[in-house]
Amino acid sequence: MIATPSTSQTSPSTSRAAFLKGRYDEIRRATARLCVGLEAEDYVIQSMPDCSPAKWHLAHTTWFFETFILKEADPGYQPFHPQFAYLFNSYYVQAGERWQRSQRGLLSRPTVREIYEYRDHVDRAMEEFFESGISARMEEDSARLLTRVEIGLQHEQQHQELLVTDLKNLFSLNPLRPALKMDITAAPSQGVAVLGWVKFDEAVRKIGYDGDGFFYDNEKPLHHELVPAFELATRTITCGEYMEFMEDAGYSRPELWLSLGWAAVEENGWTAPLYWEQEPDGEPGQWQMFTATGMRAVDPSEPVTHISFFEADAYARWRGCDLPTEAMWESACLQSENTPESGHFVEDGDLHPVAAVATGGLDQMFGNVWEWTASPYVAYPGHRAPSGALGEYNGKFMCNQMVLRGGSCVTPRSHIRATYRNFFPPESRWQFSGIRLAKVISL
Repeated sequence: MIATPSTSQTSPSTSRAAFLKGRYDEIRRATARLCVGLEAEDYVIQSMPDCSPAKWHLAHTTWFFETFILKEADPGYQPFHPQFAYLFNSYYVQAGERWQRSQRGLLSRPTVREIYEYRDHVDRAMEEFFESGISARMEEDSARLLTRVEIGLQHEQQHQELLVTDLKNLFSLNPLRPALKMDITAAPSQGVAVLGWVKFDEAVRKIGYDGDGFFYDNEKPLHHELVPAFELATRTITCGEYMEFMEDAGYSRPELWLSLGWAAVEENGWTAPLYWEQEPDGEPGQWQMFTATGMRAVDPSEPVTHISFFEADAYARWRGCDLPTEAMWESACLQSENTPESGHFVEDGDLHPVAAVATGGLDQMFGNVWEWTASPYVAYPGHRAPSGALGEYNGKFMCNQMVLRGGSCVTPRSHIRATYRNFFPPESRWQFSGIRLAKVISL
């Protein structure tokens, strides 16, 4: 995704550079911390085409700074390796040729050691950029480059989340059931908060980003939408509630499913959320799940996660409810007291969602699990993708994807906001995605 410049760019470039340098150091260290405990073999394997090896994430986020900041800031900059631009470009067609996405796991070379050397090389060059590259430039030129730095930092935070989810998918396929993090203690069950409902009246709502901070271009233009009267559930659906759907033959009733969803059920043999397993000799209903700490029993009080849009939609039909549109979700969030600070994110260290706590209002709109909406990922009225390679970040994916809101337990807290639009194909399950129900109030 690409950011549209914010009004913060009117501040002096040197002051902004100092702030972004601090952010750069913090975010790059956070990425490295997520890899603590990995063995060299863990960095290399690609578990499925939608996932990437850990070392590719480390290299691609580094390639971003090298390609879009360092090469432009200094015509004499010497890349770490002339072929890394080919190996670690993702989908930026205007930035050059790319190695095939589905074959990233075939790259035994460069080694993990070389990737970390690459990161060090670019970090040193970025240090020099922050210290001397700003003062020697015109204010307008500096502001443009610093905007790209900000985009690069947000981009790396996105890949921090992908790094965790991709490693979890990889480890789940290993019969040894290795733990992604050994030093995490599973939080004890706190019981289930009663599922309540908060009513919102029909109104014309202002939708989209309206502030002075960072935002992606797909959060603009600011516009008005007529949002019908609706009720929104006070929390997300729990594993226990989802098991009731399963026990009522939810995966065997085609009348509950969209046509493509039912095809996905039949083709993939879905009978439960991703990472759920039942022991062959276990009692019915006794499910285990793979987590960042390895296998453990499913806790009925926790939010159900690793759910596709198709499963979320089928569950909502089974309950006689709806999924909220993204306009409903956003307008409800902005009218509540929820903030990212109140959510459960990667900084909390669990790498797993936690049970909701009754607050009397909307609980955990931020963090915990990404919440599927009923909205297809399309452009807001009047949206135009920015020019250049960075303009490929959002617009060209506005087809055959559904919007999710709110962030998850592996999203960085400083990366999320009420207007943030995540998007994935409706069959995707490897992200920490879950369900919050809505009820549209008919006229």
